[in-house]
Amino acid sequence: MAKDHMEQAWSHRQALIDQLHAESTDAYRLFHGATEGIPGLTVDRYGPLLLLQTFGSPLDSPQRDALADIWITRLCDIKHFVYNHRSKGPQQTFDAWHQPSPEALAPMTCQEMGLRYRIQGRHRGIDPLFFLDMRAGRRYMRTIAKGASVLNLFAYTCTMGICAAKAGAREVWNVDFAASNLAIGHENAEINGLVESPSLRLRFIQEDAIPVMRQLANLPIKGKAGRRPYQRFSSRTFDVVFLDPPRFARGPFGAVDLVRDYQSLFKPALLATKAGGILIATNNVAEVALSDWQASLERCAQKADVPLESIDILPPETDFPSFDGQPPLKIALCRLSPNTPHREDR
Repeated sequence: MAKDHMEQAWSHRQALIDQLHAESTDAYRLFHGATEGIPGLTVDRYGPLLLLQTFGSPLDSPQRDALADIWITRLCDIKHFVYNHRSKGPQQTFDAWHQPSPEALAPMTCQEMGLRYRIQGRHRGIDPLFFLDMRAGRRYMRTIAKGASVLNLFAYTCTMGICAAKAGAREVWNVDFAASNLAIGHENAEINGLVESPSLRLRFIQEDAIPVMRQLANLPIKGKAGRRPYQRFSSRTFDVVFLDPPRFARGPFGAVDLVRDYQSLFKPALLATKAGGILIATNNVAEVALSDWQASLERCAQKADVPLESIDILPPETDFPSFDGQPPLKIALCRLSPNTPHREDR
């Protein structure tokens, strides 16, 4: 039965995979179990690495190896295989009985549209340092970033900032609270020859994104949070702002909650975007309906007195199918009116 599901998945992806290979991309989802017949199973390719992950029932050794063989036979340039079973609960754990080779667990790189990115098949996070479903967003960034100033908030490993830099942005700020994430982002810049570019100001800012965006937006940092130490920035705006927060997080400057309070992030991001600029906002919570989320963005923009010229929704590419055209990852392309009042664009 599993083999039949894999065969169908391969058939549905054949045209996309041919296109991606022609674009020098070797990172994509091969099987999306939630909508392709085996909930709780994903199969992904990251360059030379095949990654199987389960989130419900684990696979036994024969099942695991049989699934891996299906894809390794089709994709003969895959050299490494890792299987991760993720236990439920606050701490993600791996299935101890599957021990990949040291080479399979070592850092390596994959390619997307000619850019190289550092990945690792097993670490504390669920993804191997690179979100495959954000490819559509990175593809879009490469069409709009030339000559632009770009603010990348909740930057993680800075892949969106790397895309902007490669597309010819004149300035890119990558903001993330974790030094380890930014270190990988810096490595991504290095392996793509972007660190020493004389025409680009590429910054890696280790700081909570909330005080950074609020200062840029000329909004106060209220209460006890205002008495905490944080890096200081003058108010200013950017041509392109990318807002990609996690589902939920608590920090010294407030909570990130994409279900109950997206607006507290969206407003300062809007105010840090130039008139006529573009704010790319994401929400990866499946239970948040696209229509409800889009309506909340429109209301927030109205209350902030920042008129939006348009909001277009960018779906993930077809290796992430959904039953109803409502994928968990939602990407909103919010274009600000060039006549936005009360702005001091720089």
